[in-house]
Amino acid sequence: MTLVNAIVTALAISVGASANGPPATKKAPVSDVYHGVKVTEDYRWLEDWDNEQVRKWSEAQNIHARAILDKLPHADELRARVTEILAAKTVSYRSLAYRGGKLFAIKRQPPKQQRFLIVMPSPDKPDLARVLVDPNVIDTKGTTAIDWYVPSPDGRLVAVSLSEGGSESGDVHIYETATGREVYEPIPRVNGGTAGGDVAWAPDGSGFFYTRYPREGERAPEDMNFYQQVYFHALGTPTSSDRYEIGRGFPRIAETQLDVDHKSGRLLATVQKGDGGEFAHHLRSPEGQWRQFSQFGDKTVVATFGSHDDLFLVSRRDAPRGKILRMPIVTLDVGKARTIIPQGTDSIVTYFMGPPTVLATDTCMYVEYQLGGPSEIRAFDHDGKRQTGPKQLPVSSVGGLTRLTGDDMLFNNSSFIEPPAWYLFKAKAGKTTKTALVTESPVDYGDVKVVREFTTSKDGTRVPVNIILPKAAKLDGSNPCVVSGYGGYAVSITPRFSASRRILLEQGVIYAVANLRGGGEYGEEWHRQGALTNKQNVFDDFAAVLQHMVNRGYTSPDRLAIIGGSNGGLLVGAAMVQHPDLIKAVVSFVGVYDMLRVELSPNGQFNIPEYGTVKNPDHFKALRAYSPYHNVKSGVKYPATLLLTGANDPRVDPMQSRKMTARLQAATASSAPILLRTSGTTGHGGDTALSERINESVDMYGFLLNQLNVKYRPVRKGSGG
Repeated sequence: MTLVNAIVTALAISVGASANGPPATKKAPVSDVYHGVKVTEDYRWLEDWDNEQVRKWSEAQNIHARAILDKLPHADELRARVTEILAAKTVSYRSLAYRGGKLFAIKRQPPKQQRFLIVMPSPDKPDLARVLVDPNVIDTKGTTAIDWYVPSPDGRLVAVSLSEGGSESGDVHIYETATGREVYEPIPRVNGGTAGGDVAWAPDGSGFFYTRYPREGERAPEDMNFYQQVYFHALGTPTSSDRYEIGRGFPRIAETQLDVDHKSGRLLATVQKGDGGEFAHHLRSPEGQWRQFSQFGDKTVVATFGSHDDLFLVSRRDAPRGKILRMPIVTLDVGKARTIIPQGTDSIVTYFMGPPTVLATDTCMYVEYQLGGPSEIRAFDHDGKRQTGPKQLPVSSVGGLTRLTGDDMLFNNSSFIEPPAWYLFKAKAGKTTKTALVTESPVDYGDVKVVREFTTSKDGTRVPVNIILPKAAKLDGSNPCVVSGYGGYAVSITPRFSASRRILLEQGVIYAVANLRGGGEYGEEWHRQGALTNKQNVFDDFAAVLQHMVNRGYTSPDRLAIIGGSNGGLLVGAAMVQHPDLIKAVVSFVGVYDMLRVELSPNGQFNIPEYGTVKNPDHFKALRAYSPYHNVKSGVKYPATLLLTGANDPRVDPMQSRKMTARLQAATASSAPILLRTSGTTGHGGDTALSERINESVDMYGFLLNQLNVKYRPVRKGSGG
């Protein structure tokens, strides 16, 4: 035994871990009664992170996990390969903004730990870019991240939200574009892990409107991550004198996005009630008068400024896939707004708190459509007449619509095997050009193909699955296979390029991505069929996809693994509990498992519109029926499981992973490992430091390859695959 192993073993024994099995976990039964139904659980005590015994238990679990993960076959070779890919000296760009003749972007450039903010003269001049804000310089530990940024209209200043340790609790700092120097005082508590946050500059750049969480003493401790309001800050003045604008009448779980029309000075506030897709809209005149023009539940989901005195709206009223309305600001009457683009066969994309999916320019309007997984941009004039739009990759995803001058714009385009690149669309010429802002891939996918197939769910619904596989793969049921999915919050799972996925494919592993109900791939009806009391449909869809992979000869149950994160963690948790014989291994990131107590966590309140609440008897019945934690049964042989969580996660309480781990370890009749890996420096994911992303990937890929009985084939160093 080496000295290191001896130390690890000694420490494991000191905190209750065992080299032969997981740490012992005490049972402390607690019962609740919901609508006359008594529910008892043994691991409520693991919810309290302030309890020293909970911290010791978590430490013991980490030691147990490390004792197994660090001894996996070819761990050193796998780490070298993961590092070679993730730390390759490549660059990528995202979150573009054009202001005052300057193009801003977030750049990732390993081996730097975090993304950083740059400014350049044009998308074809990245070699002339200057670094404005670099979290790697601000924090050499790599735990400070840029949440988002907003440049002033003239591009002279930029507001940047910075947070630490994956917390997403961001203060806004102001930087001078010409020098990169921080100016003025930071604005505290603008962004949060619950309701996010935003900034919108006044047209003259003298100050900005911003979202504001309660300050100390303004609310009870349990309300400090709620009750987001909007204030205005004038540059050079103390934050104590900031002017209240709107929000006192908003719901406790309000999430607010701000947008200023730089020509008129009008301000648009889009307010979402939790994460359930219900919106209200408010418009502020340049004189400071607020008018509300849509209500929660009226199915007006997007509002954006046109080039004249109009607003363009996306409505789902009598149009679950979306239609576009044009509404004069002078009337501000949604009921009398004119439909210019009626509902079609495809769904209009309506992301919240991100790049626009409906972008109005001088005379054009660009609209992002979802095609059941893949997406595309279509162009119209302001009366809804179809125009020549940008050319795009086949079976791909688009996004990042960025307005330039006139009707020109930039957009991002990628696929499962084509890395992201930014394209310039010149409207008058109808010409699409690939810019110099491209993601350089350290791997090659020339020996890989993608096929898109459909299976049938339990109730007859057709469900798409995208299958990425080596061209030489034989469909004889012998291939190792990993299937992922999400199915919630109207989030569409689009073709996404991943360089690190090459690690599985070069070892002969097939990778499949399912488009499940609960997402937005086919509009709001598709979403609602997988939300609230319909959530079981999502798990049935996923089970149908898994069975499809077996029936079609792609794999077999003893070589099939599933992976998911957050709501996707709930998905794989439910799948393993409901179909343990169909799955060999499970990897779940920051997942939700106890559906009866999830709403008690701060962000859990925001999830109620999606999942429901135990206070409603129908919701409780559905939640209890599929809650992974409550449906683990003793004596069942559960698949090998690796649960990963971050101690600073503001979205999904890490106690979810602790409780699920304890329950599975106590219940399973299998010798397959049930492991919990808790990182003390991360949160829900997002901008995790490069070093930690490498560590997570090594553990995940090593675990999957080992459990799927893949004999690691070394890859020549420097090989693209």
